[in-house]
Amino acid sequence: MEVNSYDECVNELNQVSADIRDLQALNKDYLNTLEQVVELQEKCMKQISHQRYRLAVLSKSMKKLPPSAPSESVEKLKSNLWKRRENLADIEQTLPKENGRYLKIILGNVNVSILNKNDKFRYKDEYEKFKLVLSIIGLILSALNLLVHSRALELVFMFLLVWYYCTLTIRESILKVNGSRIKGWWRTHHFISTVCSGVLLIWPNSVTWHLFRPQFMIFNVYISVVQALQFWYQQGVLYRLKALGERHNMDITIEGN
Repeated sequence: MEVNSYDECVNELNQVSADIRDLQALNKDYLNTLEQVVELQEKCMKQISHQRYRLAVLSKSMKKLPPSAPSESVEKLKSNLWKRRENLADIEQTLPKENGRYLKIILGNVNVSILNKNDKFRYKDEYEKFKLVLSIIGLILSALNLLVHSRALELVFMFLLVWYYCTLTIRESILKVNGSRIKGWWRTHHFISTVCSGVLLIWPNSVTWHLFRPQFMIFNVYISVVQALQFWYQQGVLYRLKALGERHNMDITIEGN
């Protein structure tokens, strides 16, 4: 709001100064609360480790129970033990986790734990959309490379593949830190694909490349179509499995089949 006189300027500045002092007090409360949150996180993590140790000792003791122990009671104990482990796992999902070795190499010790549940789901959905969008872009570029023989267009496509798989490995590592149960073979496949894409990028424009090129582009058209269809199908399947309680909310579409 504009002011039209000196007195109004003074009054407006005084009001802004008062509001900033209130904001500074609010920020101080925020910083104090943040310190308390960090302390509570550390206490929770210590308690989780301690309770896991106690459950492990209890599980070991249950294996040594005499055969005369009532089987029904033992099964109830085992069921209760499993529930307590699930409780600890649920609590652990709300706490920050240490980065894996790959993320430490790429990002250092930056904390990539997402503590807000809605933000976790949003990040997982963005990962799924990223795969779909890049599959469609890959389909278009592969089709163009079949129709047009251009070295520049080929290199653009190869660079896209390298960037895509590098980005996937980082995103999947972040999802893993935040509780997604991505299969090890799925992540390994993307690491291998990153290396293979790098080899394609530096492959010289030779006779062997021109012999390999048509089959490779046809394969990419095929795999892009399959990935898009797989995404739409498995997204529906995964939604139904989550609704039935048979899948974790952070599972990705590849696990929905």
